[in-house]
Amino acid sequence: MCIIFFKFDPRPASKNAYRLILAANRDEFYNRPSKAADFWGNGKEILSGLDMEVGKEGGSWLGVTKRGRLAALTNYMEGKQNPDAQGRGFLVSNFLTEGVDSFSYLRKVASDGHLYNGFNLLTADFRANEETVCYYGNRGSPDPIHLTAAGIYGLSNSLLETPWRKLQRGKRNFTSVVDKTLPPEGLVQELLSVLNDEELNTPDPLQESQGEGYTAAVLRALSAVCVRSPGYGTRTNTIILIDGEDNVSFTEHTMLDGDVSQWSTKSFHFRLQE
Repeated sequence: MCIIFFKFDPRPASKNAYRLILAANRDEFYNRPSKAADFWGNGKEILSGLDMEVGKEGGSWLGVTKRGRLAALTNYMEGKQNPDAQGRGFLVSNFLTEGVDSFSYLRKVASDGHLYNGFNLLTADFRANEETVCYYGNRGSPDPIHLTAAGIYGLSNSLLETPWRKLQRGKRNFTSVVDKTLPPEGLVQELLSVLNDEELNTPDPLQESQGEGYTAAVLRALSAVCVRSPGYGTRTNTIILIDGEDNVSFTEHTMLDGDVSQWSTKSFHFRLQE
C-alpha cells in the first residue's frame, strides 16, 4: 500500500513557484529488503529507491531522472492476489530507463495490465516549457488518461481521486501546506508532517467495501495516512519539488533496519538536463 499527494501546475505564476510538489508514503513489510534512494543507471541519471526482494530486485515505487522523467506506483487494495503475477515495481524502473513518452508507455502497460495484481501508475515528463502527467490503473478504465488540468490530486490504494477518508484528510492537509508561502526547507518539513499523520480514519465504508478479505484490525490500521501495525507500515516518506527554473529537490525520510524509532533523511538537488 502507499499514498501520494501532488500539486501539478504546468504554468506557474513565477520562476520561484513549483511545477510539481509531490509527497508520497511507501507502505511495506518492515523486513522486505530495499535500497534507500540514490542515483543509478547509465550515467547515474536515475534517482530512486530500489526493491531488493528476491525475484523483484531492481523494481521501484517512485523515481525521477535528471531529464525530468518521473514515475510513481501504488498497489490497488484487493483481497485475492495472484502469487505468479509479474512484479509491479518494474513498471516504475522500466519507464525511468526507457525513452518512450509517458502516454505511450502507459498504453503499452495497459495492454499487459492483466499480467499484474492491481496497481496505479503515474508517469510524467518535465522538460523546458513542457509538462506531461499521465495516469493508468489496471482496475479502472482500459485506457490511460492525460492529467491536463492544473490542480491537486490524491492517489491511494483505489483509483485516482477515490474519496477514501484517509485520502480526503491527507489531501486537505497537503493543500493547506502547499497554499502557504514557505521556503523549500520549511515546505519539506511541513509535508513530512502531513505524511506522518497516524490518526485513524474509521469507519470508512468505501475503503472497507474494497478491502473484503482483510481483517477488521488490518483495515483499521490501513485507514491512516501513516500506517502503523506489527511488522508492516509506512517506512519511507518522499518529497519531490520541481520549480519554474527546472531545479529538482528530492528528500527521502526512510526507516532503518525495520525499527520505527530509527530514521534517516537524505536530500538530493539537481537541475533538469535538456
